[in-house]
Amino acid sequence: MDERSVHHAAFTVERVYPAKPERVYAAWSDADAKARWFAGAETFDFRVGGREYNRGGPPGGPVYTFDACYQDIVPNQRIVYSYVMDLDGRRISASVTTVELHPVEKGTRLIFTEQGVFLDGLDTAEQREHGTNVLMDRLGDALASESEA
Repeated sequence: MDERSVHHAAFTVERVYPAKPERVYAAWSDADAKARWFAGAETFDFRVGGREYNRGGPPGGPVYTFDACYQDIVPNQRIVYSYVMDLDGRRISASVTTVELHPVEKGTRLIFTEQGVFLDGLDTAEQREHGTNVLMDRLGDALASESEA
């Protein structure tokens, strides 16, 4: 039998984007806008109780499944969702994530906080935080390309 383990961890990633909170919120709440920086969803129902679901990965590589449920939404201010992540059909984590949007002089301060349970050594908080930083950089690139268009 495989060795089972549970590791609890939390991390916070912050960014300031040169865009108003309404634009940053739209990048999370609109399926087409979100697909510019996050994997395109097979299911995208952005409302409290709604679900976001996608599967994918590199060609010939592992398949990741992201299955989220929106728990709380305050337009232009806050998004709270819970999600599970699977790797090739094995559950690797369960998390609660809060995205806060605060207006600042030059745009929006985004605070992304994830509280996770990482299972059986298949994922770690450090790996997830790294991936989140990459995604927040992609979000910044998407917002910048929108303002140039």
